[in-house]
Amino acid sequence: MTSKYPSQRQLHLNAFLMSTGHHEASWRLPESDPYAGTKVEHYQQLARTAERGKLDSIFFADSPVLFGEVGRRPAGKLEPTVLLTAIAGATERIGLIATASTTYNEPFNLARRFASVDWASGGRAGWNVVTTAGPDAARNFGVDDQPAHAVRYERAAEFIEVAQKLWDSWQDDAVLADKAGGVWGDADRIRTIDHQGRHFKVRGPLNVPRSPQGHPLIVQAGSSEDGKDLAARYADAVFTAHQTLADAQEFYRDLKARTAAAGRDPETIKILPGIVPVIGATEEEALELERELDRLIKPEYARIQLARTLRVDPVDLPLDRQLPDNLPSEDEIEGAKSRYTLIVQLARREQLTVRQLIGRLGGGRGHRTFTGTPVQVADAIQEWFDGGAADGFNIMPPVLPSGLEAFVDQVVPILQERGLFRTEYTGRTLREHYGLARPETRNGRQLDAASV
Repeated sequence: MTSKYPSQRQLHLNAFLMSTGHHEASWRLPESDPYAGTKVEHYQQLARTAERGKLDSIFFADSPVLFGEVGRRPAGKLEPTVLLTAIAGATERIGLIATASTTYNEPFNLARRFASVDWASGGRAGWNVVTTAGPDAARNFGVDDQPAHAVRYERAAEFIEVAQKLWDSWQDDAVLADKAGGVWGDADRIRTIDHQGRHFKVRGPLNVPRSPQGHPLIVQAGSSEDGKDLAARYADAVFTAHQTLADAQEFYRDLKARTAAAGRDPETIKILPGIVPVIGATEEEALELERELDRLIKPEYARIQLARTLRVDPVDLPLDRQLPDNLPSEDEIEGAKSRYTLIVQLARREQLTVRQLIGRLGGGRGHRTFTGTPVQVADAIQEWFDGGAADGFNIMPPVLPSGLEAFVDQVVPILQERGLFRTEYTGRTLREHYGLARPETRNGRQLDAASV
């Protein structure tokens, strides 16, 4: 199998890192460290492994709430921008992406935080924008319930606008560092933004000089209609979940078209579906690892989490029956709409029992799980890439560190041999890895023109 685009187009690969791995039972394997999730050294080593494989970036999910049943899997998480700063000092090239909510943060603080990570890493920072659903998160911030879906996305759009204005409040040449003249910076090249909108009133300027990338990379992970519209306007990369090639192709075409309709070049947005690669030297070895992990799932915990996702009572989900017919409609779901739809469609399409559905979700929570040899995994990746379904993939190892090591050492070389993936980094910033230009200082230019 050879690439259709050996010189023009190459994969973008991101490593999505989660404590002992994405499979919910990975922490129970003999070799796993159940305390790994709070060990900085664990993540530094994983980042170095990803960098050895020349991957574009690593990524951490996050939520301002204790998620799920703590008996089920490791639940404690370090704040990801703090963690990325520690990882920055242990790596040189790998991009560093963290999740942060626009619902439970303020633009000034978050813009400052990501600009600081960009400086600390020499231009490798990315922000995965999420809107955060669920009443439990709301109650951590003095709110009885989550804002409506449409309101969360309206706030997110304005939040990004404000963050970008703040990143642009310093012109690139604002710092003069003129020792002889005794002038450190030019105040005329640092401007207030004076933003007044429906959700935010922010004067600015930011108290951090414009960072190496200008704007940290913007990633978006929602696949609802509102989520796709937000991505089309602002995202440089999109993390998404699909179970079938046809669904992934439809999403790809739709989002590229929306991006063009928003006045942007569709090539500037990279669509990266998640894939959970269960890798073995032989197909049987890979299947045995998958079976071992699935045997370690505790269905009583998994059923509670599934019930929360589907907005039903756990007693309505008998393990050996299919999903009930009277589930809420998608219109009734206020959070994680696209994931709700994916799970229900998967269960209906394959006529899975609740027990079988729990097994299918145990590896990647709705992301595609693929089990096979390194060549088979590479073939699966290339099929979607050449088939107009992806610009690359969000790699979600089921077990860490072994799953990431297997992908880097066994799958990446095959992709490189096929001309589908870089053999060396050609840039130093995350934007350069993704082939994206550094944004100009829009705010400063507009204000200068207005003052003439």
